[in-house]
Amino acid sequence: MSTTADRLLRKYSGDCCSHTDSDVPAQGARGTIALIGNPNVGKSVLFGALTGSYAEVSNYPGTTVGVMVGRFDDWRLVDTPGCYSIGAFSDDERVTRDVLLGAADVVVNVVDAVHLERDLFLTQHLIDASAPVVVALNMLEEAQKRGIEIDVQGLSRALGVPVVPVYPFRKGGVEKLGKALRRAGKGNKVPYVERLLAEQGVHDGDGAQDWRAVTRTLLWLEGDAEAAAQLGREVLERRDAIYTARRDHVQGIARRVMWQRQTGRRSWRERFEEWLITPLPGLLTLAAFLGLLYLLIGVFVAQTVVGFTEDTLMGEWIGPRIEALFALFLNPDGFVYDLLAGEFGVVTMTLSYIFGLILPLVVAFYLTMSFIEDTGYLPRIAVLTDRVMSRMGLNGQAIIPMILGLGGTTMAIMTTRILGTRRERWIATFLLCLAIPCSAQLGVTAVLLLPLGAGTTLLYVGVLVAVFFLAGLLLNKVWPGRSSGLLLDLPPLRRPHLGNLLRKTWLKTRHFLSEAGPIFAVGAVVLTVMTWTGLMDGLARLAGPVTSGWLQLPAESARAFVMGLMRRDFGVAGLYDLPLTPVQTVVAAVTMTLFVPCIASLLMIMKERGKAAGFAMAVSVIGVAIVVGGIFARLLGLWL
Repeated sequence: MSTTADRLLRKYSGDCCSHTDSDVPAQGARGTIALIGNPNVGKSVLFGALTGSYAEVSNYPGTTVGVMVGRFDDWRLVDTPGCYSIGAFSDDERVTRDVLLGAADVVVNVVDAVHLERDLFLTQHLIDASAPVVVALNMLEEAQKRGIEIDVQGLSRALGVPVVPVYPFRKGGVEKLGKALRRAGKGNKVPYVERLLAEQGVHDGDGAQDWRAVTRTLLWLEGDAEAAAQLGREVLERRDAIYTARRDHVQGIARRVMWQRQTGRRSWRERFEEWLITPLPGLLTLAAFLGLLYLLIGVFVAQTVVGFTEDTLMGEWIGPRIEALFALFLNPDGFVYDLLAGEFGVVTMTLSYIFGLILPLVVAFYLTMSFIEDTGYLPRIAVLTDRVMSRMGLNGQAIIPMILGLGGTTMAIMTTRILGTRRERWIATFLLCLAIPCSAQLGVTAVLLLPLGAGTTLLYVGVLVAVFFLAGLLLNKVWPGRSSGLLLDLPPLRRPHLGNLLRKTWLKTRHFLSEAGPIFAVGAVVLTVMTWTGLMDGLARLAGPVTSGWLQLPAESARAFVMGLMRRDFGVAGLYDLPLTPVQTVVAAVTMTLFVPCIASLLMIMKERGKAAGFAMAVSVIGVAIVVGGIFARLLGLWL
């Protein structure tokens, strides 16, 4: 089965923005371990502890959207997306089910001790499916702080499989978990499920194929259409009865092995967690947090730090020396010099924009985002915004890809997989393309707008928010179908680990540099060639009725919009040296933000939603950007 498993894992790991070896071969491995568990139970950090590779670790659901593959001793280890069952009723569950049936030899089920009763439902589902299971019991220290005591040996006896306490941040329990893999068992089924399987003539055997046959039969009994097709049977719907029996069974186990100590008054953390999701104090806290974020990134980094890196470091120290160095060997009036060190020079512009202008803001943003993720504050924002998001055909969980989109649209589009329906994923993707600027673009825009005052920046943000909500309301009206309600586990607030914050920030920044650097360099070549051949002037004349007439911008701004097709931050950077009035600056910033997303994002849209959808979204977004930009220019002209 190794060839089939290899193909399956390559398929799903190709969808994952991980920093692990996604093509670990089966040859030489004892077998494949599948890490399976509910969202946010610590699978990814356990994966890192077992393999020594870094997997993105966050304290909010939806981090892992594909699979990650690595090595643990002589096993191949696969980290799957968080799910609540192995029935294929969502994208995450479908990936996990496919890995279970197509690649796994042993399952390590990661369970959160704080939410033991909830997580045991999935554990029992795996046991009912006859999968060889070892339970990795995580978060025990946090459970003890909350007064929760668990009889680990009693839990193992009740389930009929090994249960190993693990402490992945300090790699505790890793050796015991490795030894327990040899004792992976099929466990004690729910009696009702066992009777149903016996009625179908399905019994556990010794071979690996036998337990997969049990799994397919169980999924067929639970109404899985793909399992029914594989078995050549009609879809059978007994899921409600099976799930009820399983829930009653695990509740009984939880009552026997878990008890709560009396801890007196609620802790300050529990009270603060409740405060954050209560409408009035929660919104006030969110407003205060956003204000601090503006002071940190919008004022300190965008003005003080960028002022040094762009004006002093690149503008006075490095830039002139690079130009002088090239002037020693090349004619300053020639094409080659202009290509390397001119206005759009491959070396000068790329280094100046990336390291002087964008990099400080990207680092600050990713560090802040990592902090929000790891503390567990992000899903609480989802709860607070659920009512507003529902007006746009979404639920509060959609705020997660929206906030991630401020870091990078490409990853955010992938993260829309956590949304419950196809309708929600389409609406969220369109809004991401239209009105959510990435961190790099925000950084350059901040440098463009902040010298004009805080009022200008608030006006810019207000227009984007208005367009975002109006577009969402319209899409909710015209898009057929219904959206799902919010179903989201709130993780406890946790103190973030500094090492994880720094490493995540470094890896995301490195990914940005590896992606943005070549695109800026290619863009510089294209722009220089277009300038020398006169094509840029031709485009400026062609776009004149739009840029000069409708948008009321200088004709030269056509260059910036051409650059924006490669990367939106590249386009905003092209506005930086234009002689713009304050009104033109705001209009240009709004129009460029609403403009078509960069090539990488378009490719991801086509991959996730299809080529026709990607083209349609690009055309629609360009149209909306031009219409809104022109109307905004006229309103500002009347106002000012």
